[in-house]
Amino acid sequence: EAIVTSEELGQDLEHVEVLQKKFEEFQTDLAAHEERVNEVNQFAGKLIQEQHPEEELIKSKQDEVNASWQRLKGLALQRQGKLFGAAEVQRFNRDVDETISWIKEKGQLMASDDFGRDLASVQALLRKHEGLERDLAALEDKVKALCAEADRLQQSHPINASQIQVKREELIANWEQIRTLAAERHARLNDSYRLQRFLADFRDLTSWVTEMKALINADELANDVAGAEALLDRHQEHKGEIDAHEDSFKSADESGQGLLAAGHYASDEVKEKLTVLSDERSALLELWELRRQQYEQCMDLQLFYRDTEQVDNWMSKQEAFLLNEDLGDSLDSVEALLKKHEDFEKSLSAQEEKIT
Repeated sequence: EAIVTSEELGQDLEHVEVLQKKFEEFQTDLAAHEERVNEVNQFAGKLIQEQHPEEELIKSKQDEVNASWQRLKGLALQRQGKLFGAAEVQRFNRDVDETISWIKEKGQLMASDDFGRDLASVQALLRKHEGLERDLAALEDKVKALCAEADRLQQSHPINASQIQVKREELIANWEQIRTLAAERHARLNDSYRLQRFLADFRDLTSWVTEMKALINADELANDVAGAEALLDRHQEHKGEIDAHEDSFKSADESGQGLLAAGHYASDEVKEKLTVLSDERSALLELWELRRQQYEQCMDLQLFYRDTEQVDNWMSKQEAFLLNEDLGDSLDSVEALLKKHEDFEKSLSAQEEKIT
């Protein structure tokens, strides 16, 4: 009877399970004694049937044994129910403690001040955080189930209601805190991603500008018309590539302006990079225009040299014609020479237009 009337219900789930195991051993022992009680009843019945002279005493003892037996079984059922209830409450406490422990472990990860140093590291951190958020989404069902279990236990175990409510509130507080941490970290990582995306675009564009400047400055001025034409064609190709990058410059500028408009924590750095990007683009366009003018001047010069050379060659040939002392020895030959001289004068007029 001392076992079934014990008020000890355990301090935690392991302790309750130990008590349950001991009680199961007691129940096994109790079941073994039931046959003994049945034997006592059978023997008492036999004695009474045989009209034993101590019949009244026998009946009294039989009733006393049966009452004690029923009382013991009733107390055993009560003890079993109490231990079962204690196990439910302690199991709830354990599940809540484990959930809170997991939440705090993940909370330490989300409290990190590492938001990435470049685009690749930020993307890796975002992927990791999205994995944590998926874990949280899965945990939400467990939190809801534990809250529902708390409500049920408070109804079925009113004596433990206040302690269960404390656990419930502790769970909800930790759950709300980690959800807030997760949202804040996601927002900070997104801010970091937008910044690193802008900085990566900035580096790509400024590096490309440097390469383009080197290409534009690489060509020497031509020494003939064909070379000058090739230079102008190649220079125009560079302009096509510059024009093709206009959308990239525009996109980078819009990204930077968006960061400034949002009051990004790195606004000063973004503003500086936007200025550098604009200056680099302007300098590239100015360089291209300067070289275009130089190439066109080179083309004009080479055309002049070519035309001058052609005129010199023509005059050298014509000088030999003029120095010819043949004046003809007949009317036909003289008329032929006159015709040649007229052709020369026409050619001279045409060359004169070129020279002037």
